[in-house]
This record gives sequence, structure tokens and C-alpha cells, in this order.
Amino acid sequence: MTFDTITIFSFISAIFLLIGSFLCISGGVGILRFPDFYTRMHAVGVTDTLAAAMILIGLILQSPNSLVLIKLLIILVVTLFINPTASHALAKTAIHNGLMPMVIKHDHDKMIIAKKEGKSSNRS
Repeated sequence: MTFDTITIFSFISAIFLLIGSFLCISGGVGILRFPDFYTRMHAVGVTDTLAAAMILIGLILQSPNSLVLIKLLIILVVTLFINPTASHALAKTAIHNGLMPMVIKHDHDKMIIAKKEGKSSNRS
């Protein structure tokens, strides 16, 4: 490999690592922001899987030899199978234990009537 190829791989690797780091942080924000277990689990489950994949792809591009590359590929494949399965198992266990999701009831009929009468439903 030439110097230019190594520089390009390093740049692409840095992009993948930054995207993965951003997704990890956004998953953490999702834990703090969302109100109940199911929305928190969804935020973390999706971002955790994608963040781990992005970080591992960034590390694969930086791998110095084929043994490290093979190990990282195995970790990537296992992570892509295990994370969604674990999220599903947590949700199923929560449902079986009676943890109900938070539901906000909206009165859509009143909103439709207000729009037909020309009233605004926004309070400004």
C-alpha cells in the first residue's frame, strides 16, 4: 500500500468511528429523554447496534493484519445478531411481567371539529 492509500483508509476509518461515537451519544440521550421503558429500549437498541457496527467497521479499516481483521469481522457478525435479539428478549420479558407502555390519549374528534369550525388548535 502506498502512503495515499493509507491516508484514505485512515480518513474513512475516522469517519466511521465518528459516526459510531455520535450514535452512541444519541442512544445515551435517548435513555435520558424518553419517558418509558419501551421507548428507551428502542432508542438504545437501534443506535447501539448501528453504533457498534460503525465503530467495528472503522476498526476493520485500521486493522494491521489479517488475524485482527478476521476477529473484528466475527465480532461484527455476532454483534449484528445478538443486539436485536437481546432487545427483543428484554421487551418480551417486560410485557410478560406486566410492564405496560405509556400511552398518551389524544382527542382527535375535538381537533377535527375545531378545524372545521375554523378554530386553531395551537395555543400561541
